[in-house]
Amino acid sequence: MSSGNKNLEKLTPKQRALYELLLKEKKGQLQDATTKAVERTIPRREDTGPAPASFPQQRLWVVDQLEGGRAFAYNVHITVQFTGALDVALLERCVNQVVRRHESLRTVFAAREDGIPVQVVLPELRLLVPVEDVSHLSKEEQDAEVERRTSEESQRLFDLARGPLLRGKVLRLGPDNHVALVTMHHLVTDRWSLGVFVRELMAFYATGVTGQSHDLPEPAIQYSDFAVWQRERMQGERLRTELEFWKQHLRTLPAPLELPTDRPRPPEQTYRGSRQFVTLPVALTRALKEISQQEGATLFMTLLATFQTLMHRHSRQSDITVGSPIAGRNVPELETLIGFFVNTLVLRNDLGGNPTFRELLRRAKEVCMAAYAHQELPFEKLVEELQPPRDLSRHPLFQVMFSFQNTPRQDLSMPGLQSTYLLVDPGSAKFDLLLELREDRPDEIFGWLEYNTDLFDVATIQRMRGHFYSLLGAVAENPDTRLSELPLLTQEEQLQLRSDFQGQQDDFPRDVCLHSLIEAQARRTPDAEALRFEDSALSYAQLDSRSNQLAWHLRSLGARPGSLVGVCLERSLDLVVALLAVLKSGAAYVPLDPAYPRERLAGMLEDADAPVLLTHEHLKSVLPQHDSRVLCLDSQWDDVAVHSRDSLPLLAGPDAPAYVIFTSGSTGRPKGAINCHSGIVNRLLWMQQQYGLSPDDTVLQKTPFSFDVSVWEFFWPLMTGARLVLAKPGGHQDPAYLVRLISEQRVSTLHFVPSMLRAFLEEPGVEKLSGLRRVVCSGEALPAELVRRAHALLPASAEVHNLYGPTEAAVDVSFWHCARGDSRHFVPIGRPVSNTQLHVLDSTGLPTPVGVPGELFIGGVQVGLGYLSRPALTAERFLPDAFSAIPGARLYRTGDVARWLPDGSLEYLGRADFQVKLRGFRIELGEIEAALLAAPGVSDAVVVLREDASAPRLVAYLVA
Repeated sequence: MSSGNKNLEKLTPKQRALYELLLKEKKGQLQDATTKAVERTIPRREDTGPAPASFPQQRLWVVDQLEGGRAFAYNVHITVQFTGALDVALLERCVNQVVRRHESLRTVFAAREDGIPVQVVLPELRLLVPVEDVSHLSKEEQDAEVERRTSEESQRLFDLARGPLLRGKVLRLGPDNHVALVTMHHLVTDRWSLGVFVRELMAFYATGVTGQSHDLPEPAIQYSDFAVWQRERMQGERLRTELEFWKQHLRTLPAPLELPTDRPRPPEQTYRGSRQFVTLPVALTRALKEISQQEGATLFMTLLATFQTLMHRHSRQSDITVGSPIAGRNVPELETLIGFFVNTLVLRNDLGGNPTFRELLRRAKEVCMAAYAHQELPFEKLVEELQPPRDLSRHPLFQVMFSFQNTPRQDLSMPGLQSTYLLVDPGSAKFDLLLELREDRPDEIFGWLEYNTDLFDVATIQRMRGHFYSLLGAVAENPDTRLSELPLLTQEEQLQLRSDFQGQQDDFPRDVCLHSLIEAQARRTPDAEALRFEDSALSYAQLDSRSNQLAWHLRSLGARPGSLVGVCLERSLDLVVALLAVLKSGAAYVPLDPAYPRERLAGMLEDADAPVLLTHEHLKSVLPQHDSRVLCLDSQWDDVAVHSRDSLPLLAGPDAPAYVIFTSGSTGRPKGAINCHSGIVNRLLWMQQQYGLSPDDTVLQKTPFSFDVSVWEFFWPLMTGARLVLAKPGGHQDPAYLVRLISEQRVSTLHFVPSMLRAFLEEPGVEKLSGLRRVVCSGEALPAELVRRAHALLPASAEVHNLYGPTEAAVDVSFWHCARGDSRHFVPIGRPVSNTQLHVLDSTGLPTPVGVPGELFIGGVQVGLGYLSRPALTAERFLPDAFSAIPGARLYRTGDVARWLPDGSLEYLGRADFQVKLRGFRIELGEIEAALLAAPGVSDAVVVLREDASAPRLVAYLVA
């Protein structure tokens, strides 16, 4: 035995697998003479009847049966253009010579009584190669026709029981210009087999032209022999050993890879797809090869690790599983045979811990070496053993595939002909995503991203391709960079996210306070009706004078900029007067909803420490014990009325607090969020610019004033000369009352949280609200079907708008007009309002690409001042704005997950706090929760899961 063979025997299975792969990359072949020391012989089968299907054939046949014969994605095709005098009749004879040599091309499939498929070899099969003349078309039309017919042929179904499972066609573009379309079903071929087919076809064609004999030996075996041998071989101890490795490798089933998609996943795969082509510069390829050599890895491993990094960064998952084909021809007899030999390896890599790329490459190398050493186990046996949950919408065990071939493509030269392969999009996809790369010539890598068009738009895949290029470039420059620091975004995307997608820079007045805008309107229209509550009303002049009197009184009680005034009132004329008066006094108001539980009010009063509290006599009993001075606006108005009705000198500036609204407390104790005049002024001036209220408009104020939506409901109409109508206390929860009020008062503008809008639309009479011009929604995710229902039931004049913003910013920071006829499955939260910046960032603070989820951050003038008396929490959530050139600018961290859409709008994806991994947990609802779910009005309740800080368990909360 040679010394080379002795050395091979000393290698471990993993080392031998890597050695064979390195030989493949270096010499362009799977094996050389030294590796054939482990030759095995496949005997001819003795039986001449139907043969069992191989393992991959059996699985693919089952898929075809389940799909009802519609799985056109398993058609394999090549498109070749011939320049020169093509003898089509000779070409047809040559095709049939190849068919006679290979039983697989004459095979059809039948089912035994037990439902297991068998191969039936037809003794004879003659194929016709029709010619279709398109020479009368222009060059552009011919190109389009080739594309169309290739796609049509690649998607035309085969009858597996009748055959044939191979077909061909020639398109005549001109006397010396032809395109041949060849399509086979995957059951009888694979990519390697296409090379064998072309090589033999050329040999026969050359013989027919020159008269010289070919040197093709007869196949030693046929595919059916391999199928019998494979089934006999893969059993007993060998099967147990192989299965043991793969079961350990996949000891916990990999979670499905959840790439962000453009559309929801359909319930069943449709196999509709397309391609975007990929080309790598020669210099980049050489740099990647050098890195591979440094780590004793192959270029395949480096490209795989980069592709897995791309999947990791797009999905935010660290357990990344990728399928990868392997030739499956490690027996010499199989190298020149046509058939379905390719096997699929499941390459699972751990990208956790934010490793450097170099470290990831080492992990990828270890995974690949182990997989190559156990490559004989058919993927079908692995699926059968693991029995992953059946899901017709996606491929089992992995959803994306990576393929890299660096064997030289079969030369197409034939006597009198110049030939070239055409890269044509077949219009199909077997997986969510496939990256297929080839190196036909040294250092020249090209390929494509094949994607499921049910899930992805072409623009999304084009961006993903750009991200792959960015990652490769960064890896080549410094492989010691950590995965989170490898740049994804192209320069064009960076400019887009930081500039094009941001709020318009409008030169709104920056030196005014909120109440100043309302005072100016009162001077313009003193006699116009400003405010109505049931049978009572105030003109602009009356509202201004009453609020001035109360403001003077508040100043006498110590109200100044920076001080807080508590307001505990039900919806009434006095409530609006009180809020405006607090602002005029220079202080900020703190809403204290009298409907709140005493415990909640107690915590708010303790945090606010307001020296003055405005209320009504009958509400004093709802207040817990406190130290504030109480002023009852009904019983103590005489003390107020002695003050001047004239305007007050301005004390507060635009940066002074205007209001403090406490958050809901869903994430812990309620927090008082402070917002200043400049932020809310920007918000209201933008709203007027965008929607344009006029004196003919009437706005309904129905949101509890403890929610920040009430801020624009109160003050937007009053600064524009419109009319404000107040709903009665509790009326915001009564759809019948709201319909009557909107109709009677000719309300043109109002707000709903989506859950209340749903109830409102059920009320008879909504279709007759002819004065309604705009319905504004915020506060909850707005379902697309609810918008469509609103458009169907409300008058055609009524627009629906979706706005978004947290309490920690001046009301809303993004907006979206819900256009009629929009068929998308979700409603965006829209684009940033004027002078506002929104950033979607990953866990390291870098911007995520369009379409990729991240945490939403808010920058610009509407960011609040922080939390009341919570400096540590303020520092945690209000961060220095690294994207702004303005000194002291801050970003607010919302805790919401969102993603940019290609049109520059945002899709809201939920609370980051709520994204608990549920896999492996069983949630049991108690009697109270179950009763709540069954109660009327909470059928749309959301079960929010949180980790209990006091115990290692999950607690379910119900949020109506």
